[in-house]
Amino acid sequence: MFHRSTKFALLLTIFLFCSTIAPTSSSCQPSCGQHSLKYPFGFCSDSKVKLNCSSDSSKVKIGEFEVQNITSDSIFVSLPVKCNRSLGVIDPLFGGNFAPTFNNSFLLQGCKSKQNGCDITPSSFVGEHGPVEGCDWKSKSEDVICFKRLPRDNSSREDVLPSDLKGIGCSFLFSAIAYDKNKGKELSFQLQMLELGWWLKGPCNCSNNASCTVVKLATGDRGYRCRCHEGFVGDGFKDGDGCRSTFSAVPQCKPSTLWPGRCRKAIKIGVLVGGVIIVATLVVALSLVCYFTRRRSSWLRKQVTVKRLLREAAGDSTVPLYPYKEIERATSFFDEKHRLGTGAFGTVYAGHLHNDECVAIKKIKYRDTNSVDQVINEIKLLSSVSHPNLVRLLGCCIEGGEQILVYEYMPNGTLSEHLQRERGGILPWTIRLTIATETANAIAYLHSAINPPIYHRDIKSSNILLDYSFQSKVADFGLSRLGMSETSHISTAPQGTPGYVDPQYHQNFHLSDKSDVYSFGVVLVEIITAMKVVDFSRPTSEINLAALAVERIRRGCLDDIIDPFLEPHRDAWTLYSVHKVAELAFRCLAFHSDMRPTMIEVAEELEVIRRSEWEALEETICTASSIGSVCSSPRIGRENSLVGVSFERVAGQGSETLIVPPKSEMFLQSMKEVKDNSPVSVHDAWLSGTSSPSTNC
Repeated sequence: MFHRSTKFALLLTIFLFCSTIAPTSSSCQPSCGQHSLKYPFGFCSDSKVKLNCSSDSSKVKIGEFEVQNITSDSIFVSLPVKCNRSLGVIDPLFGGNFAPTFNNSFLLQGCKSKQNGCDITPSSFVGEHGPVEGCDWKSKSEDVICFKRLPRDNSSREDVLPSDLKGIGCSFLFSAIAYDKNKGKELSFQLQMLELGWWLKGPCNCSNNASCTVVKLATGDRGYRCRCHEGFVGDGFKDGDGCRSTFSAVPQCKPSTLWPGRCRKAIKIGVLVGGVIIVATLVVALSLVCYFTRRRSSWLRKQVTVKRLLREAAGDSTVPLYPYKEIERATSFFDEKHRLGTGAFGTVYAGHLHNDECVAIKKIKYRDTNSVDQVINEIKLLSSVSHPNLVRLLGCCIEGGEQILVYEYMPNGTLSEHLQRERGGILPWTIRLTIATETANAIAYLHSAINPPIYHRDIKSSNILLDYSFQSKVADFGLSRLGMSETSHISTAPQGTPGYVDPQYHQNFHLSDKSDVYSFGVVLVEIITAMKVVDFSRPTSEINLAALAVERIRRGCLDDIIDPFLEPHRDAWTLYSVHKVAELAFRCLAFHSDMRPTMIEVAEELEVIRRSEWEALEETICTASSIGSVCSSPRIGRENSLVGVSFERVAGQGSETLIVPPKSEMFLQSMKEVKDNSPVSVHDAWLSGTSSPSTNC
């Protein structure tokens, strides 16, 4: 009996000992397909912050909502737009260790009344941009979307309660917008996204080299989060991996250590690891040598190929290839004092070449296959066209892995800089109208005088350059494409600048000449208003300048947005011409491309509007000469129509429509003129020397 008891006790002791030293195993894994989570997140029932894994192990979820990102402070879940979604559907997002934060704004439906602090947007506007799940705008035209951000109370709590959202007085949750505060100083908006704050309950229990963030909860309890200090990595929790230095080394042995055997073992491990590191370093070094040798060989082959492609792109025009050292000398080694501006594809510098000619040098930012294609595309297009209002390409450089383009120098910068008061004086209306006309002529030339036509795809005020006499030059053909003459459009990925992009092009990727017409319509609105194309400081419905202008023009409230520096009411002709240009811009901004005019029609109408002042002036001078007295300019109106222009009242409406006779021959002739023969003086005293760059180029 004693023998049996002793044997049982011995077996029990061995079992318990083995259980303590054997690695624990669990069927619950901290990953979901390719998604791995670190403490305190997991998919097990005993995980501190439990998330769900989809049945196909491809998505991490909370309830029915997919988790998009997890940071040291937040969990971001997808909340796609959906009509008539019950507020209760997001109850699973209010958990014991996570809940929505106040860094969210909610889009709500079925509100009993207009809420304070929210914008009401007609539901039909949302419906225009494609079908939305659960929406039937035709049968519920009275529905509105309410934009609401929950106000904070004085408790400094971080989490939102379900009652905070349900107490607003709205029935349905359409979507949400998260304000990402982890993007530095700039505020990042994440559409169709909801931010959840997360925490562990109880007092701080962070590891060494970690900081603790105390979270105040709506229930009155406190939670916490841990984060490793700079220079350390890990989850920061004592119960997790803690924090370890990014430069951690083998444990050192001290003379006073209590376990010398353990220290000797650590030293042996350290020696072994050191040997492995040395071998690995040699392998990596040899691999790098082979890699850079192959890369150098590939680069040399690529340079030969690029040179061949550049020569083929330039065709018979033989665009000069400048040595890189000459480009460096021209810009004083790309000194910041020579920098004219920075765009999406590169930085532009002013410089002097060997013949002391002042040029603009664009250094492409991204030196990859894409950028080479952009450079070749721009060289091919610019070397194939010739127009007084298109910027001239003077050469290029492809040495040293660089892609550099050399253009004629434009001393008066861009149209955008003048409209935004960033340089020079205020542009008079006559100068603005001339710039608009010249730009329209250049785009019409690209669309109509070349076969196949060229679609610029990035018409904007910052791509309209101004020379010494404020003659406009359209620049930046990196995104341009050749349109096929036998088709009305080409399909391509959406590119361009926000605020200028054709809405139809953005929806169906159909690029046509009417896409440039839309962008030019935005430029016309800029010329009239001198307002930014996209401005988040304006009310939500007015952030986009094109939408704002269309709404004002449709309501007959154009005067609300005319640049006050134009003083349109002082001069009848200015007021008349501003309104005619606004009418033209309105047609260019039509949502459906078929409703927009062609660029030839746009250029013709601008030419008529621009020449109307001189025709009126000539009429005034002739009248004054015939009666031998001084007279003022005739009043623009039905009583005193301009020469060649008449007004017609539209039946049933109170507005007047300008009837313009065809001027195709006049337009085609003006396209061939290198200099403007209008009596506008572009050397008046309003131009200041300070408008030239500091390089005095």
